[in-house]
Amino acid sequence: MIFLQQLINGVSLGSIYALIALGYTMVYGIVKLINFAHGDILMIGAYAGFFVLGAMGSGPAGMLVAFVVAMVICPIFGLTIERLAYRPLRTAPRLNSLITAIAVSLILENGARVLPFIGPNPRPFPQPTVVNIRLGSYLQISNIQVIVIILSALLMLALNYTVNYTKRGKAMQAVSFDLQAASLMGISINGIISFTFALGTILAAAGGVLYASAYPQVNPYMGMMPGLKAFVAAVLGGIGSIPGAMLGGFILGIAETLTKGFISSQFSDAISFSVLIIVLLIRPAGILGKNYKVKV
Repeated sequence: MIFLQQLINGVSLGSIYALIALGYTMVYGIVKLINFAHGDILMIGAYAGFFVLGAMGSGPAGMLVAFVVAMVICPIFGLTIERLAYRPLRTAPRLNSLITAIAVSLILENGARVLPFIGPNPRPFPQPTVVNIRLGSYLQISNIQVIVIILSALLMLALNYTVNYTKRGKAMQAVSFDLQAASLMGISINGIISFTFALGTILAAAGGVLYASAYPQVNPYMGMMPGLKAFVAAVLGGIGSIPGAMLGGFILGIAETLTKGFISSQFSDAISFSVLIIVLLIRPAGILGKNYKVKV
């Protein structure tokens, strides 16, 4: 029964990792960029929710407005970062873009740290009333976990529909497959890349509010570890693969909670990254990633 309880906790945590990992994998699939500032977008979303809930209360109306506000503010940051920091380096060596992404991450973290209305100290996140729902005699799930799992699943389904059944989604797939050929076919490359960044930041915004609700504390560096683990989840599932990002997020979340429940919470991070190493040794492209042959 302890195993099943930890499995429930792992699915809840994995849902958040999967949401954030989708942003990594979509951006990489389009422009082959590892956006290390993506985890800090989660932080911005969490703070947006923090201020909304502080003003409106943590009831259902406050939570709804918190999600909406976070999902509006975060794409503004994402599009600004893409336009000012990443677009000028699109044809530069990938190392340049990688270093820029790390620099943007540090700017967001330390910029938030020095802002007077945020500051460096952690703050308690206004959390809705926690109600534990019994599942039989031994298992329970909180209303927060139910919200996390259901909302994450709905957002993933919406993303899947957008990518596979809409005109912009088809254009995203075309740009991902061959950027130059898509440009010759009349697809606006800049528009599709901006749309991809916006879509990823919307998911990160929702992930930020959900993460802060499940672990009720906000601070300027709160996006660092979840962002890194979400990147690991994206690589684990096969970076560039949307189903792979989802699968990797759930695997990582379950591995982490099982480690906390049966071994020690001190080893949870080590086990998470060890899972990545093992999978990449067996299958370097990730679980659902594709191996590509490059002719030299």
